[in-house]
Amino acid sequence: MANLKEIRGRIASVSSTMQITSAMKMVSAAKLKKAQDAITAMRPYAEKLTELLQGLSATLEGDSGSVYAGQRDVKKVLTVVITSNRGLCGAFNSNVIKEAKQVAEGYKGNQVDFMTVGKKGGDVLAKSFTVVESHNEVFDDLTFDNVSEIAERLMAMYVDGSYDKIVLLYNHFKNAGTQIVRNEQFLPIIPIAEGDELASDYIFEPTKEEIIETLIPKSLKTQLYKAIRDSFASEHGARMTAMHKATDNAKELRDQLKLTYNKARQAAITNEILEIVGGAEALNN
Repeated sequence: MANLKEIRGRIASVSSTMQITSAMKMVSAAKLKKAQDAITAMRPYAEKLTELLQGLSATLEGDSGSVYAGQRDVKKVLTVVITSNRGLCGAFNSNVIKEAKQVAEGYKGNQVDFMTVGKKGGDVLAKSFTVVESHNEVFDDLTFDNVSEIAERLMAMYVDGSYDKIVLLYNHFKNAGTQIVRNEQFLPIIPIAEGDELASDYIFEPTKEEIIETLIPKSLKTQLYKAIRDSFASEHGARMTAMHKATDNAKELRDQLKLTYNKARQAAITNEILEIVGGAEALNN
């Protein structure tokens, strides 16, 4: 049995770890509320805007007004992988990285490059794949304007033919305990299903072409911003859940160590009593 000093040291270490994980859980819970409110508020708007513009693009004749909707033979794919800059959030990052590797395997024979948003994904993918750009700084000041610069860069890469297809990989926020990995096409714009009469429900002023030309870039920026916001909320939810489990595990381990310590202390006291009694008996005899 370990000596008492070693057990006391382990108890102190586990208690210190438990305080840290508990504090991190409370910090993530506070940040999660704000991030959750932000993504919940903007998600319906972003989805409806995307749906409307997909319908508009499908009703345009030829290629008029829609350089982002043209379908090409896919030879070069860019995958935007959205992870976090920090760890201690369970399987949050590893799930997205695993999906990214599966996407690369699915396009065997084609060029597959990565753009990373978040340090964790970039560090892992750079070891095995080509990472053309990293934008880890966006989480330091997560605003629409900062994300718009990344979206403009992606749109330029598609328009100039650097890539034929761009997809987003990120964690979709469902609740604090559940995050779903999403594989979402960014460019080209996915046309609506055949027979969908969405566009006929609206009266357009000015023309459809002008609306497309103006709103599609804004829609794509909104789509990327929503994905990063989604991932940001998922990160705090995952970290809060992971730290909650870590705190519970540390508490359980501390209780086991205290029990072990009490048993060892009781055994030491019993041995001392036996030695005293044995010594007294020896003197009496």
